[in-house]
Amino acid sequence: MLARRLAVRLLGGMALAPWLASAPAFAQKSADTLRITWRDALPNIDFYYNAQRTGFLVQLHVWDGLVYRDPDTYQLRPLLATAWKQVDPTTIDFTLRQGVVFQNGDPFNADDVVYTINTVIADRHVAVPSNYVFLAGAEKRDDLTVRVKLARVFPAAMEYIAMVLPIWPKAYRERLGPEQYALAPVGTGPYRVTRVEPMSAVDLVRYDAYFEGSPKGRPAIERIRITQVPDAAAELAALLGGQADWIWDFTPDKFETVANTPGLQAVAAETMRVAYIDFDSAGRSGPDNPLTKPLVRQAIATAIDRPAMVRQYMLGAARVVDAPCYPTQFGCDEGNAVQYRYNPAKARQLLADAGYPSGFATELVSYLLPQWTVAVQTYLQAVGIDAHIAQLPVADAIRRNEEGESPLSMGSWGSYSINDVSAFLPYFFNGGVNDYTRDPTIEALVREGGSVTDLDQRRKAYSQAIRLITTAADFLPLFTYAKTYGFSRDLAFKPNLDELPRFYLSAWK
Repeated sequence: MLARRLAVRLLGGMALAPWLASAPAFAQKSADTLRITWRDALPNIDFYYNAQRTGFLVQLHVWDGLVYRDPDTYQLRPLLATAWKQVDPTTIDFTLRQGVVFQNGDPFNADDVVYTINTVIADRHVAVPSNYVFLAGAEKRDDLTVRVKLARVFPAAMEYIAMVLPIWPKAYRERLGPEQYALAPVGTGPYRVTRVEPMSAVDLVRYDAYFEGSPKGRPAIERIRITQVPDAAAELAALLGGQADWIWDFTPDKFETVANTPGLQAVAAETMRVAYIDFDSAGRSGPDNPLTKPLVRQAIATAIDRPAMVRQYMLGAARVVDAPCYPTQFGCDEGNAVQYRYNPAKARQLLADAGYPSGFATELVSYLLPQWTVAVQTYLQAVGIDAHIAQLPVADAIRRNEEGESPLSMGSWGSYSINDVSAFLPYFFNGGVNDYTRDPTIEALVREGGSVTDLDQRRKAYSQAIRLITTAADFLPLFTYAKTYGFSRDLAFKPNLDELPRFYLSAWK
């Protein structure tokens, strides 16, 4: 097994950060408290106002949506809605569940659903507006019936409704206002928030009035304590030092360390997330940016040994992908993507043909693991490109990217775990803040693929878009993302392909 051949770097001598050193080191099974540590800190716990996977995870535990997608079968099941009917191609009626109560005691009804949908689609501060452009609005039919109108024909509508549409409590949120609500949120989910310290900590406790019949079920673990730390070293130190029961996304060279530590276990599992490099093809970061030239982008795609990165960093649980999407997603036509194979000599020739025989200097913005960023920097240096690294926290890197300041950026995209290309391509190719290509033809094809019901027409549009994107090397997928998990042997935990840890399904052994 590849993991068994990795070098083990022990952390002897690593000092614990003060906030960890003062924490109790004994296991928390006896206190029925699952202690989680992660570094992707949330500036805003409200799901709609962060684009981070950690925010998605919190949302799934504190809030509910109308529909639930089973993590194993991907089948849709009733949640806050007990039934739904497609009235016409752009209209869906939902029958709501009776007797559901928000965690502050307010009854759930149609007003909450209508308020949530109509507020989200009008709010320019929503972090990922592409998740909601398919919605035109919602109207109350009666207390337990809501009519949802779509802005266009959108075949993946129910998938989005299931995954990215948690319901707010109308009266409570209006009374507090959005900022205060984010500090004292309530939902209808299996856990309720007892403490929020933005960028620092979140505490959850089991919601004992959670409604019967939810596919999420009643959690076995009473409390979850989330500590948000600044970097991977602090995260790993918390686990190895006994201050955390669960971490994820640690570097593969620490896999053996975790696996061989008494009382801990380590798992690597593939997810729907794709690591990528995005190029400023449109010149948003400056008109003289060399990345605006296709030959330069093709040179970079050819200069990086992606199979070697998979072997070194992904523990054998990932694969190289050529299309900008996850292979199981509807419309992800890997066969129509241009393939770029590692060839440094060809990369140097492409740079010379583009007018840069001696290479050039640029900036590489990244929030991925520093080891990955340095590996890409090293590959680029080998062909003459001097890439200065701006290694930033997730939120800061996302902000820079959205403001058009990144000539070259590394990131990862998990499609909000939606198994359809409409959750990938529109994020990067819709003319919005994350689009560094700004190609009207690609934008039109992406819109077409997400707005027709004919499956063959959808496939054709997406396939053509993928061909154009990869021919010009506007976007370079690196590989699928193998998530590493380190956790207590006392914890029964199962990773899912959709990269959404469901602690309400976990239990102490």
